[in-house]
Amino acid sequence: ILMFDTHHIVSDGVSIDVLIEEFVRLYSGEQLEPLRIQYKDYAVWQQSDEQKAQLAKQEAYWLDMFRGELPVLELPTDYPRPAMQSYEGRTLQLFMDSEKSEGLKRLAAENGATLYMVLLAGYT
Repeated sequence: ILMFDTHHIVSDGVSIDVLIEEFVRLYSGEQLEPLRIQYKDYAVWQQSDEQKAQLAKQEAYWLDMFRGELPVLELPTDYPRPAMQSYEGRTLQLFMDSEKSEGLKRLAAENGATLYMVLLAGYT
């Protein structure tokens, strides 16, 4: 059994499909064709003088586009936003008796779920 777990920021669906397809082909005894281009080729291209000049041109364009005072983006909201944003949260405490608590745990066990899943379903 081969298990492969990766975060979505590391690879996308297309890359994973290629990887799985190549594993299946190798497992079936096929030989993979040698790669025409490798990452080292990309790295050399990325550091080339031509590419550096292109990046400098693009950087100059965007710096020019955003020169000066930037406009404030006014999007419709569900409630008035404060002038000074705060990231302070609130705490909501809930107490229940042991009978209700045990009932929720029993419901979770009967349905092959965790207590968290039951509570989240109720919240949702």
